Amino acid sequence: MKFLINKPHLIFLLSIPIIILFGILNRNEMLDINVHDTYFVFSQIDLTILISILFGIIGIGYWMMLKANRKLSKWLNLIHITLTFGGILLIWILAQLFRESIMEYNFNNNLTFGIYLIALIAIFGQLIYPINIISAIIKKRNKTSG
Repeated sequence: MKFLINKPHLIFLLSIPIIILFGILNRNEMLDINVHDTYFVFSQIDLTILISILFGIIGIGYWMMLKANRKLSKWLNLIHITLTFGGILLIWILAQLFRESIMEYNFNNNLTFGIYLIALIAIFGQLIYPINIISAIIKKRNKTSG
């Protein structure tokens, strides 16, 4: 775990092939989001490509900070990784519990609310990334012994 906190770019860059493989295997599925009377429909492959590009940008940013010898906050790294991957995992688990054949509206409504809440927390958790990068740029460089 300490290895991933010190080198967070690895978890983001290594997860890209897994996400793309998941998108290729489910390329015919659609994600539809209903907001009042408007439906937003996304193809699964388009969504996975978008997430892969986002993870690539995040991974390259973390890698550039490592190569520039800038010290990132370990706590902010841990929080960002946990909210990103933990949020995705929780959303996936809760989506598997969704019941379409049984008309339990209260259960599905509460489940939908939980999924939206976790997604909102995970999205706001992405604000930690630029805060961590900016604070690392502002701080003085690490002094190397020698």
